Amino acid sequence: MVRMLRPFTRAVTYTRWLHLSMAVVWPSLWLFIDEAWWTVATATVLLGLAGLVPAMRVVEGFQARLLLTGHRDTGAGAEIVVAPSATWGDRGRMVVWLEARLFLGALVSHLAVQLLLLAVDLVSTAFSGERAGGAWLVVTGHHWWHAVLSPLPLALAAALVVGAGHLVTAIALRLLGPSPAERLAALEERTEQLLERTRIARELHDSIGHALTVAVVQAGAARAAGDPAFTDRALGAIEETGRAALEDLERVLGVLRESGKPVSGRPTLAEADRLLDSARASGAKVDAEVTGPVETVPGPVSREGYRILQESLTNVLRHAGAVPVHVRVRVANGTLVLAIRNPLPAGGTGSGRGSGLRGIRERAALLGGRARTGPVEGDWQVHAELPLS
Repeated sequence: MVRMLRPFTRAVTYTRWLHLSMAVVWPSLWLFIDEAWWTVATATVLLGLAGLVPAMRVVEGFQARLLLTGHRDTGAGAEIVVAPSATWGDRGRMVVWLEARLFLGALVSHLAVQLLLLAVDLVSTAFSGERAGGAWLVVTGHHWWHAVLSPLPLALAAALVVGAGHLVTAIALRLLGPSPAERLAALEERTEQLLERTRIARELHDSIGHALTVAVVQAGAARAAGDPAFTDRALGAIEETGRAALEDLERVLGVLRESGKPVSGRPTLAEADRLLDSARASGAKVDAEVTGPVETVPGPVSREGYRILQESLTNVLRHAGAVPVHVRVRVANGTLVLAIRNPLPAGGTGSGRGSGLRGIRERAALLGGRARTGPVEGDWQVHAELPLS
């Protein structure tokens, strides 16, 4: 019993009934002026023409969101579009919606009124033997049990209101929902947002991970050396690396605060010396060779190349320590080639399945290139090839 009465404790039940009733207000006014069939036909035609107006989709969308779903921007309300009609298909669905709402509203309103009148007639005939009149279903006789039957039309009217509310909401979600083109556009936008979040996460991993690795290596080396001069150099390297990481972090947070703001000022391979010097200050013996016009590499490729080099050097410091590192950067034949090679750590080869190595391969794949990471002839190698166009 409680479950059956639960819909009547929700405000949306009554707002749905209001939404249906509003659809028949102005056609009813016309009928009061002139009770002719052409009046109803004219109202129906004018309503159909109104559905061709693009802005009508905005008005009906807002009404449906607020009155039918009880939500404006979340839940089921988000499935109802409030944008103007962009295509003739949208206009056609709007015409169908307006006509369906008018027909359903008129039918349900009339049936509800008739059921209420029937309940009144049952009560009247039970006590006075006279009908109040107005109901299509004629109640005859003067019987006490008419009063017992009077709650039945009221229950049917209540069920009609609830059922019609669910039906009109389902129709609204179908006819006022996004078109296939709008669903595709929303899906593409969502995909772009997810890709952007993944890229930002990768940026933070590479930049902050590199800074923390350098800081840990430098601090450990300074403590082990016991040399004040070396400690000063180590602290300077930690300060410089931390400052660069803070700049990267500020850029990424700027993108998060302003979603429409593009990432600007991200480091490129033209600033690779900063990475190499940081690795050298951490004890690694870096042998770097750069050939070709690195400064002419397109921005996206150069930025991703910088991150690949950064992650590679971070992995060297984290897993191998102060070892010789051979870095080769070559620009030739429309391709940027990055090769970073170092001796394998004494503990083993590793699985090559870390998130940093996976990020290197993903960066290369997004640019249409490829990257290989793994042991080669006793060394660990990262080899990436990125097309310049």
